[in-house]
Amino acid sequence: MHLGFLSGFKAKHLLSSVLPGQYPRLFCTMRILLVEDHDRLAQTIVEGLDEFGFRVDALPTAEDGISATRSTEYDALVLDLGLPDRDGLDVISELRQRNIELPILILTARDGVDDRVAGLDRGADDYLMKPFAMKELAARLRALLRRPGRVLGATLESGNLRFNTVLRQVVVDGRVVPISRREIGALELLMRRAGQVVSRRALEDTLYGLSGDVNPNAVEVLISRLRKRLDEIGADCSIRTLRGIGYLLKE
Repeated sequence: MHLGFLSGFKAKHLLSSVLPGQYPRLFCTMRILLVEDHDRLAQTIVEGLDEFGFRVDALPTAEDGISATRSTEYDALVLDLGLPDRDGLDVISELRQRNIELPILILTARDGVDDRVAGLDRGADDYLMKPFAMKELAARLRALLRRPGRVLGATLESGNLRFNTVLRQVVVDGRVVPISRREIGALELLMRRAGQVVSRRALEDTLYGLSGDVNPNAVEVLISRLRKRLDEIGADCSIRTLRGIGYLLKE
């Protein structure tokens, strides 16, 4: 049964089981697309995963989700099956037919074995039943992103600079150095794509999401601060600006 048709008591019980505990607030460049039409649950997931360091864009319909994958590069998709306009299984099929290798985690109240098999056969990577614990959802996403060829590595290195993606710590020559939450987000994205140009648009999308109210100079100001901070802490890597193209982290 879809959440929208649950009684008030059952919906309240389901939501109480997914509220996050008291965890340190993190900042991460992992961009997650959530397609879930139950507004209250979607908001709970957005807030809960934010506590675990994921930036989440939540959309209510299959068509909205499919459209978002055409305009934005996501690291993973959390997908409900019982959507109001199309079945979530159709979303999986369409994405795979377009050769989109986005990791997909099905999140649904359907409990039949045939439903789970159908989702995995269509191309989903994992399946989590409602109700669920927020920490399990976060752990499953981390596991998906750690698979070969995915974006999540435990430790990133560039010269004498190391970044622990689990502890969210920046280390230079063996000592932990303080860097702001937003600067860490930009640094992580640059380190994950070391040797590649990262566009301003990619930084905006990842760090500020779909809010639409980003200051036009926000990325330039942030990179300027980060560049100065790297110099202050003695990092032997630097950020190069390629005018009109983006930014490049180099040793």
